[in-house]
Amino acid sequence: MRRVMGVVFVALVVLMANLSWAGSCFEVMGDIQEKITWQVWNAKGWAASPMVVEAVLAQNKKGPIPGMDNAKWKTVPESDAIVQGFINNEAAKFIKGEMDKTNGIVVGAFLNAANGEKVAFTDKTGSYIHKGAAKFDVPFVSGHDWQGNPELEDKAYLIQISVPVLSDGKPIGALVVEIDGTKLEGLVKK
Repeated sequence: MRRVMGVVFVALVVLMANLSWAGSCFEVMGDIQEKITWQVWNAKGWAASPMVVEAVLAQNKKGPIPGMDNAKWKTVPESDAIVQGFINNEAAKFIKGEMDKTNGIVVGAFLNAANGEKVAFTDKTGSYIHKGAAKFDVPFVSGHDWQGNPELEDKAYLIQISVPVLSDGKPIGALVVEIDGTKLEGLVKK
């Protein structure tokens, strides 16, 4: 019994010693979340741009590319005219210009129309249609912002956020923005 009590006491001491570390860890996370929240606000400004709204409205009139689904999309090379059209249209150029102003914090973005299909992007996306994914469904259905969990890609943690594109106060599409969480962490530690 004394031995068990001794082990419990040691465990409590170790836990208490680590509480100050845990507190500072959450403080850093809070600072990072504050910067992510600022990027959400920034993305809302991009999504409200008349150029972005008009591009989504125009795509909503056309609908998805006939016969294009996510499986077929994966076979389309980035050099294909369809993909290049999404990278080089006016909405994509606008988003890329705004992304460049973030000093590398935002590393990618894509714009979805009402069926989850693409309107514009900075780089070819893994999927053509994001309907059914929270990054599209949450802002499009509820009009609320969405934030995904950090995902490790190429030695950096990326965090996706998305915001609704609104027309007359109603969601017509969604803008998804990829944030370099590793860079944000570095900024917080400075």
